[in-house]
Amino acid sequence: MATVLVAESENGKPTPPLSSSAAEKMNHEEENTEVTDELRFKRRVDELISKVVELEQKVNEVSMFYTSKRKEDIKGNPDPKEKEKQVTNSNSNNNANSSGNNSGTKKAVDGPRTQVVCSKRMQELMRQFGTILRQISQHKWAWPFMEPVDVKGLGLHDYYEVIKKPMDLCTIRNLMEAKDDTGYTNVFDIYADARLIFTNAMTYNDERNDIHVMAKTLLAKLEEKWLLLWPKVVEEEKKQKEEETHALANMQIAHDASMVKMASDAENELNEIVSRLDELRETVVKKSRKWSTDEKRKLGAGLSALSTEDLNKVLEIIAQSNPNFQTLGEIVEFDMDAQSETTLWRLKFFVKEALEHQAKSSPRSGNDSLKRRQEICDALAKTARKRNRKLFSS
Repeated sequence: MATVLVAESENGKPTPPLSSSAAEKMNHEEENTEVTDELRFKRRVDELISKVVELEQKVNEVSMFYTSKRKEDIKGNPDPKEKEKQVTNSNSNNNANSSGNNSGTKKAVDGPRTQVVCSKRMQELMRQFGTILRQISQHKWAWPFMEPVDVKGLGLHDYYEVIKKPMDLCTIRNLMEAKDDTGYTNVFDIYADARLIFTNAMTYNDERNDIHVMAKTLLAKLEEKWLLLWPKVVEEEKKQKEEETHALANMQIAHDASMVKMASDAENELNEIVSRLDELRETVVKKSRKWSTDEKRKLGAGLSALSTEDLNKVLEIIAQSNPNFQTLGEIVEFDMDAQSETTLWRLKFFVKEALEHQAKSSPRSGNDSLKRRQEICDALAKTARKRNRKLFSS
């Protein structure tokens, strides 16, 4: 006859045995719970990895900024154009990483405003030079220069071999009236092209040729009228340089402020990542098995092989989870059995990495290192003797 064991519940009443289907259902639920926990843990790890990648980009950018700044302090101020290029490129990267940066927004607003002011003054100078060109065009000898040279009609087969950049008054007028990016943006380019019309004619035609004489006469008139406009052009050029210097200084200030903010944000994000890693570590420890006596013994042996610097870090790890732990004194005692599972796992990982690093680097020797190792060994041995005495006395 088969014997049936009945489990007792907490209230003393018999609890009916589970059927095979119920047991399978419970096992299935436990497996589902484990799978769900695993997926949740993996998702949290993936989120942290993504944050670490973003943080790494910010840290690299801040590091590059302060490295270049130190080089500038050593070598002195760089070329303004090169500095503007560096600031512009860095601000572009910064705006791409952080669209809510106020300093980046200020830069984006101040830059175009300055360009608009310069453009209006320059447009006025271009308009005045346009008046000069109309006066030149009304001269009785201007007709050969009004349209592009009819190279084919005039049989000038070598014209493009002699003249590399043909120019005429009609082409200049069209470029001045252009509304897109193909038009002129400053008066210097218009003057250079206007001068090119006549120097081309003088280069291709002999001095005794009528076209050469006509071009030389009109070039002299152009230069005469350009000298009248020249003081205004010089003044505008000076203002532009001053405004560019001022704008560059503002851009640098905004850029420095954005780098400071990025460094602060990176520090906060790093602290958040460290906190979330601690939470994950605690979660893993809770799911992990308990430490065996043999594992603790091996950990103690690993601790005794560490350098003085690494042993001090070990004491810091222990103190983090145990505020009452005393790290000062010639001999520091700590009970391996009194440490939490989290501390033991952290010590294990640290010891593993430290010993691997020691193996790769050259072996270090010294009385201080040997003394510190001996202190740890003595502390572990003393703790073991105390525990054994307690066991025998009980």
